[in-house]
Amino acid sequence: MLEKVVLATNNAKKLVELRRVLADTGLEIEVLGLGDFERYPEPAEDGATFDDNALIKARVAVEHTGLPALADDSGLEIDVLNKMPGVRSSRWAGPACDDDANLHLVLDQIEDVPEERRTARFVCSMALVLPDLAADPSGRTPGQDFLQRGEVEGRITRAPRGENGFGYDPIFQPLDETRTTAELTPDEKDAISHRGKAVRAMASFIKGLREHPERTD
Repeated sequence: MLEKVVLATNNAKKLVELRRVLADTGLEIEVLGLGDFERYPEPAEDGATFDDNALIKARVAVEHTGLPALADDSGLEIDVLNKMPGVRSSRWAGPACDDDANLHLVLDQIEDVPEERRTARFVCSMALVLPDLAADPSGRTPGQDFLQRGEVEGRITRAPRGENGFGYDPIFQPLDETRTTAELTPDEKDAISHRGKAVRAMASFIKGLREHPERTD
């Protein structure tokens, strides 16, 4: 059971990170990317929460691949912006904008905010959706779903720093760190990141499912 999963993302950097963290957990599972399948239209990530969007992506991946699917939705919550960008983190400066435009818009929006109020966190919700083989032998009908969550607290810097990572990493400084997430090595980032925490929690859950498959009944 659960010998193979597909990671439901077309973000190459995120795919590398997710695979790396999963491998480090010791979970023996074959991980496929969406590039291993015939391309299908990306679903609209129109959920109200990170959980909603992660489930949307994982369910659509099951429908198109017939395999158990993992998907994450993650983003940045800034307290002074009422926890925005939130689920719109990847589209904060507009649907066609890139990471650089998004993070500079954030910096402009909180330019006059003092250090003590620049608190923020990265949030990651990871969904696992299993095919409903009882209802659909082809495995293309989503069945049960499970969620795990990871968070890392920090603050927003005054300017980008670092060349590693992606997204808002260059302006996010984790608590008890003098460096931004983009200045950490991949191993250092994985150890504390929101995605690393969520992936490790999901890996532990999958190991439990293997040992006790009745949990999916």
